[in-house]
Amino acid sequence: MATVDPRAVADAIAAIQQRIRGLAGERRVQLVAVTKGFGSDAIRAAVAAGCSMIGESYAQELVSKVAELNDTGDTGDTGDTGDTATVFSMPAIHFIGQLQTNKVRQLAGIVDVWQSVDRVSLADEIARRSPAAMIMVQVNATAEADKGGCPPTDVGALVAHCQAAGLHVDGLMTIGPTSQDSHATVDAFTRVRCLVDDLGLASCSMGMSGDMELAIELGATHIRIGSAVFGQRPHPRTSIR
Repeated sequence: MATVDPRAVADAIAAIQQRIRGLAGERRVQLVAVTKGFGSDAIRAAVAAGCSMIGESYAQELVSKVAELNDTGDTGDTGDTGDTATVFSMPAIHFIGQLQTNKVRQLAGIVDVWQSVDRVSLADEIARRSPAAMIMVQVNATAEADKGGCPPTDVGALVAHCQAAGLHVDGLMTIGPTSQDSHATVDAFTRVRCLVDDLGLASCSMGMSGDMELAIELGATHIRIGSAVFGQRPHPRTSIR
């Protein structure tokens, strides 16, 4: 997996936070730094730059990186030197990728927010393996077959099912159109923001590196940013899934 330059990451995060403030004003918008495809050093760099949330899409890659961070985590004790190392604090981990039900068991206890819940069977497995977990329901607002998410017309029923299963439904998540057409993006983001409001939910996760400005303007509470923070992601086939 690719490595990152911590100083470049810090500069990028500072620039994105400035853009967020310029667009959102006093409204809080959280940055989820998407570290998929990069090594555990990307997580360390994001945390050092003040980012408290990271996003991952591949189950095995996430498990491996968390194990590495736990194995090499700083304790604050540098031995006989008398110096004090910075203690690493694990960020909140958001799982944002399409998820097979059989992967939930290995992620339980690692994932803090499951952002890509899009069907009853997945919700039930999360409820079984991680009772009272915080989730977001993913909405396929663009009707693209290759995207995860449930149809907008099914969102209310799925939210109700998740709540009945004991899960904490924090909000909804969506991905903009692959075409990045601005009109289609506005339509998709507006629809999901309206669903969040209609259902009385707190969070609306939408917007990535290419469409973060539109997402913020249309009411995102979380934006998921990868390449604008860490640079070009390596080819997916180099990542552990």
